[in-house]
Amino acid sequence: MIVAALAKRADIALARIWLLRPGDICEKCVLREECPDQTSCLHLVASAGNPASTKADWSRIDGRFGRFPLGVRKIGHIAKSGRPVEVGDLTKETKWLADPKWADDEGIIGFGGQPLVFQGEVLGVIGVFTHRAFEREGSIWLRILADHASAAIANARAFEEIDRLRTQLELENEYLREEMSEEAAFGDIIGQSAPIRKIEEQIELVAATDTSVLILGESGTGKELVAREIHRRSPRADRPMIRVNCASIPKELYESEFFGHAKGAFTGAVKDRVGRFELADGGTLFLDEIGEIPLELQSKLLRVLQEGTFERVGEVRTREVDVRIVAATNRDLKAEAEAGRFRQDLYYRLAVFPIEVVPLRDRREDIPLLAQHFLDQFSRKVNCTPAPMTQANVLDLQAYDWPGNVRELQNIVERTVILSRCGALEFELPGQTPTLGTGLEGEFSSAVSLSIPVSTESHAAIPNGEAEVITESQMREREKANVVRALERSSWKVYGEGGAAELLGISPTTLSSRMKKMKIAKPR
Repeated sequence: MIVAALAKRADIALARIWLLRPGDICEKCVLREECPDQTSCLHLVASAGNPASTKADWSRIDGRFGRFPLGVRKIGHIAKSGRPVEVGDLTKETKWLADPKWADDEGIIGFGGQPLVFQGEVLGVIGVFTHRAFEREGSIWLRILADHASAAIANARAFEEIDRLRTQLELENEYLREEMSEEAAFGDIIGQSAPIRKIEEQIELVAATDTSVLILGESGTGKELVAREIHRRSPRADRPMIRVNCASIPKELYESEFFGHAKGAFTGAVKDRVGRFELADGGTLFLDEIGEIPLELQSKLLRVLQEGTFERVGEVRTREVDVRIVAATNRDLKAEAEAGRFRQDLYYRLAVFPIEVVPLRDRREDIPLLAQHFLDQFSRKVNCTPAPMTQANVLDLQAYDWPGNVRELQNIVERTVILSRCGALEFELPGQTPTLGTGLEGEFSSAVSLSIPVSTESHAAIPNGEAEVITESQMREREKANVVRALERSSWKVYGEGGAAELLGISPTTLSSRMKKMKIAKPR
């Protein structure tokens, strides 16, 4: 260490190095009133010496002169001017001393200070207090030492920056890998309904701004897709969109997850860690399930949203970020705020531009498009091409209320592709009996207008021209009657050749399940 080596010389009482860094302790700095610019100052980073008359620890870097504003006192003057200060005899030039008594008690006579300059940039200051007059010879070797120290500091900073970027890239890749698996599940925003068109218009309006957006909607509606589309169309699209699932973070790790932490900040903090705000610098931070953030932690989130500043856990250095916030929730956040369960000031900060994603049951005309998209997606994944969706398939899907929304539809289609074994599709929906194979598909073939190709094979033609429109309960009754007819024709034989399942074109297990749901039992 440079200052430790200097302190071993008999003529040197104290050696110190200050480096130029962002202001971090401005509120409690003893030189705050003299500081012309609180954005940056000189930080004492290394100190060593041999006190003569006291038991002081001169290796500490958190003392009275731990910070020097640029241009203030001799150290600040050296950094601002880029020129050295050399005082041969401090007893005759006391203007350079903050505490003349200290110098007298310690037998300090001379001072030499050199700027640490690398490629024209002032990095900091190296200074020594000596027990004898500071002469030209001392000035020469201190300048040589300063040049070597400047190069070493610049190289160390370069390696630190490389390491920081490498760590940040690794974390970005880790987060992006997590997100890609989820993003691939939903694909792009798909639909032609009025609610989808409204969302597209809202995205177009807000994407080019830096305005905070709050996306509202039930679970599984695709709120993250809206967030990604806002980011993709924004000027920040070349920077990452980092996602935080606020519901999955343990309460004690919220600050570390959001803001990062310093090595040793708590048990398990074995190295510095970049938080997600820092990772999203210049880009977009997507706060999913924002309503799950504990109330006592919301003030810290509000501060970084308002001021763009934060500190890592275990650090005093204040960092700045430029982040666009997009949040999402399935809660009524306004009601939560009014009830005192969510900070009102944070709610209003987030909800500058709200976008509501309606549930799938309120845009049923989009179901065929979404189902076909997932069908194509999972068919490629399993490397097979199942039979096309029939009109009856679509009616089944549109008749269901989809409490899990698009995510549930995705899962149902994936399971159906696997179970179909590249054959006919049969969607088994909770509490609903599929219409495939009942012989009634033709009766409903005109009940809905589709915007995707649908197979019409085996659909019976309806006499007398236009098809009849029937109610949901009538459709169920006809389904049940058709199943009973098949059972009666097969003498209530379910399995095997000539059984009711074969007549209906479905598996025996499916027929058994359907009979239970319809409460159909063989007469005694």
